[in-house]
Amino acid sequence: MPLALYDTWSRALRPFTPIRSERVGMYCCGPTVYDHAHIGNLRTYVFEDVLRRVLARNGYTVRHVVNITDVGHLTSDADEGEDKMEKGSRRTGESAWAIARRYTEAFVDDWRALNLLEPHVWCRATDHIAEQIAFIAEIERAGYVYRTDDGLYFDTDKQDDYGFLARLDRAGLQAGKRVAIGAKRNITDFALWKFSPPGVQRQMEWDSPWGRGFPGWHIECSAMSAKYLGTWFDIHCGGEDHIAVHHSNEIAQTQAAHGTRLANFWLHGHFLTQQGDAKMSKSAGDFLRLQTLRDRQAEPLAYRYLCLSAHYRSTLQFNWDALRAAQTALNRLRRLYAGWPEGGVADAAYVARFDAEANDDLNLPKALAVLWDCVRSGLPGATLRATVDQFDAVLGFRLRDWRLVEAKVPAEVQALVNEREAARASKDWARADALRAALDAQGWRIEDGAHGPQPVRRAPQAAAIDP
Repeated sequence: MPLALYDTWSRALRPFTPIRSERVGMYCCGPTVYDHAHIGNLRTYVFEDVLRRVLARNGYTVRHVVNITDVGHLTSDADEGEDKMEKGSRRTGESAWAIARRYTEAFVDDWRALNLLEPHVWCRATDHIAEQIAFIAEIERAGYVYRTDDGLYFDTDKQDDYGFLARLDRAGLQAGKRVAIGAKRNITDFALWKFSPPGVQRQMEWDSPWGRGFPGWHIECSAMSAKYLGTWFDIHCGGEDHIAVHHSNEIAQTQAAHGTRLANFWLHGHFLTQQGDAKMSKSAGDFLRLQTLRDRQAEPLAYRYLCLSAHYRSTLQFNWDALRAAQTALNRLRRLYAGWPEGGVADAAYVARFDAEANDDLNLPKALAVLWDCVRSGLPGATLRATVDQFDAVLGFRLRDWRLVEAKVPAEVQALVNEREAARASKDWARADALRAALDAQGWRIEDGAHGPQPVRRAPQAAAIDP
């Protein structure tokens, strides 16, 4: 089955054809590094990683660009509030530059722990101020910019199709606005360049033809994608929360300056929710980090498995039982794979079934079902290993890297394991964590196996997911 992807712009499943022969340009909106990434953010990057792997499986050479937003993202998408980096600096007592470095490094650590393919370009907003200023100048020459006391703004009223990506009801928004919009002409207008407040020296500010200040959030992606991929490239990705504001504004900027909608395909991953269907949010301050999952003895690759168990365009509700089930399934797959011999040839029928599901708008839940059908098929072990190797090129579970270390479990260690499971069953997480720490201090970790949680001696060759 040829590759088909759901394009948010057309609201349709479209056959994928690259703009330039066998080469694909792919831009993915990266993190704002004022805090740790949460697992909802990371779900989006897992979907984008699968997309890149599926493109490669279809024979395309992919140029993958991910931005790091380290300036300009205000606490409100309506250009209200303050720069998140400055706010984060006050929260931590560190400079904005220091927290940008720290949280960028933490993000890259999470990225690698999830076995996400390294992008070909990491681009920081603060490294591309000149490109952003030049891009704003192009928009100004085209007649889409007006000036207020606090900055330069994009006049969305000059684009008849502004907000088409989100199917925005601009008239309704304008008529129904209940908040002051300051000097902006329209509620949908957005900042291109913000002036530093009089008498205030920001940590991150630059000179520009219009005055000293800093770029708006949206201009960085238009400018950096143009630099690394051109002003008309194949695929732009992000979370569904980017559709209405950030991606609509990226399109408006590039359309004004260069006459394109930036990307031929727009793909968006849906939210990860918690109990009560609340969207996970860094701004709200109540979120789960990848390290939180590790502290509960779940591996990052088990979270990757959980993400692939739901289609990227469906909301995934996170709960601990589902994560434990994913860990169990991953461990079972590892143990089976480790027992299969080398030297086989992949089964063409199962590979074709798997690829057909992956090419159907990245239908990884059905692709996983094909994997388990294959595992239960009764094919020779060498054939199974060769076939699952093909699948893992997309799934990214690093099955070849995993090693199981068997060890005799002392009675006192097993007693701690049993006590910890009793604490977990009664949801006494503090006690469970204390017991896990006691096990860890004695050199043991817990794996969810076919017969329940099992203690495994820590050893270098057992570190299957060490980033």
